[in-house]
Amino acid sequence: MPVYSMTGYASATSGAQTATDSTVAADASAARSPATSLTSVMVELRSVNNRFLDLSLRLPDEFRSLEPVLRDLITKRFRRGKVELRLNTHRETESAWPTPQPDQLNRLSRIESTVQSWLPKAQPLSVHEVLQWCKTGSAAEHLDEAALDAARRCIDGLAEAREREGEKLVAVLMDRVKRLRELATQAEPLVPAAVQRQQQRFVERWQEALDVTGATQSIAREALQDRALNEAAAYAIRIDVAEELARLRAHLEEIARLLKAGGEVGKRLDFLIQELLREANTLGSKASTLELTNISVEMKVAIEQLREQVQNLE
Repeated sequence: MPVYSMTGYASATSGAQTATDSTVAADASAARSPATSLTSVMVELRSVNNRFLDLSLRLPDEFRSLEPVLRDLITKRFRRGKVELRLNTHRETESAWPTPQPDQLNRLSRIESTVQSWLPKAQPLSVHEVLQWCKTGSAAEHLDEAALDAARRCIDGLAEAREREGEKLVAVLMDRVKRLRELATQAEPLVPAAVQRQQQRFVERWQEALDVTGATQSIAREALQDRALNEAAAYAIRIDVAEELARLRAHLEEIARLLKAGGEVGKRLDFLIQELLREANTLGSKASTLELTNISVEMKVAIEQLREQVQNLE
């Protein structure tokens, strides 16, 4: 199953024939068929990252009835992201005006009379307003079908774009996972070496103290050495990061597994990255050498890079 990004763009266009002229010839026996023009419906979809699915639909008034259907189509394909849909129409013969039909004019007349009976100061309809109403009202019902066809193809295109972007993000994430594994491998042998150095340092300091105080005669050297070794052991426990490195590797293995499995992995990866950052912070707080401190800093940088990319995954 692929991994999807929440970032993408797609567009699709569908056309439909609509009537633009219904002129009747002067001779009642010779009726002229209505003229038609091609109306294209273009749908655009833009998507960016978001914690949840946030839909924004920008539709012309004549397509408002399609909003529930469009929302249903989008929610069935996407689970996260801020998705914006824009729908626009274009008529190739924009200058063509329809000839008003008697039933249209009668309906407008009745509406106008009703409005003026209640609102005597209302202005009468102008010729331009009548033609605009007839032009809008003459749109064929199959424009809705064209709009839905364009929307479905656009949704498919957006899903493909998000899949392509997801493949690129997976490659980047796997590269960061590889880098974190290398850093963990570098950190592992540094702790025993630091403990050994500190153990030798304790023994040397105890020896110096004995030489200065002259306590060598009254206290057995073996007992003093044992005490120094116990102090070194306690120090080793305080700076031991084996558990942190083991948990860090386990989190990295789980991240790699999720990326290979695919699907909706964004939220789970975000949680694992928080755990990675916790282990890296603990490693830094326990660091007893400059090398471990530098490794901890590099780990935090790589984890932040992981976080930035994971926030774009669905």
